[in-house]
Amino acid sequence: MSEISSPRPLPPSVPVIRNTATAADMAVRLLQPLEGMLAAGESAKAEVVAIREQAQSFQLLLKLTLAGGKQATLQAESPRPLAQGSALVVTALSDTRLALALQAGGDKPLTSLDLQQLPPGTLVQGKVVSRDALPPQGAQTLYRLVVNLLNTPLAGSQLALDSPLALPLGSLLSAQVQGSQSLAFLPLSGRLDQLVLGQQLAAQQNRQASLEGLFKGLQKLSGGDEALRGSIDKLLGALPDSTQLSTAKGLAQALEGSGLLLEAKLLQGQTSTLPQDLKANLLRLIAQLLPQLPGASGPLAGLQNALNQNLPNLARQLLGAGATGSARQQALTFPLPSRLLQNMDDEADLETLLKLAAAAVSRLQTHQLSSLAQTQVDANGNLLTTWQLELPMRHQQEVIPLQLKLQREDSGKAEKAEQKETLWRVELAFDLDHLGPLQVRAQLLRGNLSSQLWAERADTASLITAELGNLRERLQAAGLEVGELACSQGMPPQGPKTSLEQRWVDETA
Repeated sequence: MSEISSPRPLPPSVPVIRNTATAADMAVRLLQPLEGMLAAGESAKAEVVAIREQAQSFQLLLKLTLAGGKQATLQAESPRPLAQGSALVVTALSDTRLALALQAGGDKPLTSLDLQQLPPGTLVQGKVVSRDALPPQGAQTLYRLVVNLLNTPLAGSQLALDSPLALPLGSLLSAQVQGSQSLAFLPLSGRLDQLVLGQQLAAQQNRQASLEGLFKGLQKLSGGDEALRGSIDKLLGALPDSTQLSTAKGLAQALEGSGLLLEAKLLQGQTSTLPQDLKANLLRLIAQLLPQLPGASGPLAGLQNALNQNLPNLARQLLGAGATGSARQQALTFPLPSRLLQNMDDEADLETLLKLAAAAVSRLQTHQLSSLAQTQVDANGNLLTTWQLELPMRHQQEVIPLQLKLQREDSGKAEKAEQKETLWRVELAFDLDHLGPLQVRAQLLRGNLSSQLWAERADTASLITAELGNLRERLQAAGLEVGELACSQGMPPQGPKTSLEQRWVDETA
């Protein structure tokens, strides 16, 4: 049986496998005729029981299982090697030629991957279901692992791996497909497991609600003790206004205090900026609301309950009822849709404020987890890093949430560092009473900026279109080369490829 190497310690390795190929869509020449075993166009199951390398080809011994359970062996000549033990479906093309296709989920574990189903760069994940020690090879002991695949079109199939590590049963593995028998495994110490991340993302999506509901409730609250009022004032006072966000320094400070980096700050012991951190202030507010509710047992218990309910715990509720595929997909869309828990026309009581604050923390965590889920290496080796967040902005007497997504794509193909290119993408979404919902997408490459805006109101779209000339002049004054600037009425297209990206390719081809 051929081998697919197993995970290695950091850094991630790309295992080199002996040259065996996938059996998908390959024709072979028989060394003896079928003699009526299969008519042209008929199919049967087969297994590669032996392989021998020749000067310019490979000789295979195939065991066929025909209709009625009858078995027969055939010798064939192949231009490429096949893994011994591979389960195949063979179709007769003529009396001396067969078409071979890899049988996914066959009786035996797969020993090669179909690159049409799993193109290079695909993330595959699996769970170790069996482990057997192999005969010693020199000083190294190898283990034959059988992994149950958990995602991709091959979910439910089993894959055979050989590893020097005695991985425990039940271990979760993540790897990227490099070839039909080459996997680059991703060390769990270097990234969050995507399965757990996706389930937690869905759970957070089901608990989250829009930030405007909380801020309306806080602005109308008249009760509460002095400490609570102080926390509310600190929370509202730390929110940036439009003047701050109009400068580079002010925007940088607002991004740092958005809550996106709270856990990283805590891990690094950077506590000096926590009073300006939105998520830290929300958790502080929750800790002060809980003791004031009936049945609370004191500030310490309230803080613990708040942490249990709101801080991400990737090992909790892995199989929770809220972790649905649709919720996960909704959490990966941008912008996150508006979701209000209740109408804030009347003053909110403390229990309602607690629910709104917990939902606001879950919304910030949905952005954080979505950022992690969208940070990945694509099939071309380009590293895509995503930062998605929400900035509540003070505008006169209102608080307007601004949703922002930044993406940096670093080319992985350049041989020299100075030849590598960085593509920046920016998406922005907000809703102003006098303008309605607005969305912006922009891309920056080699100092050239291209942008598309969408306004749901026709009068807003006309107003923005009339001001695009002024916007172009200001961007050029900032030292940028400006490509296309356009505004459309409606909403931007959804999906991995947008019309803006296509136009960008056209402009720089």
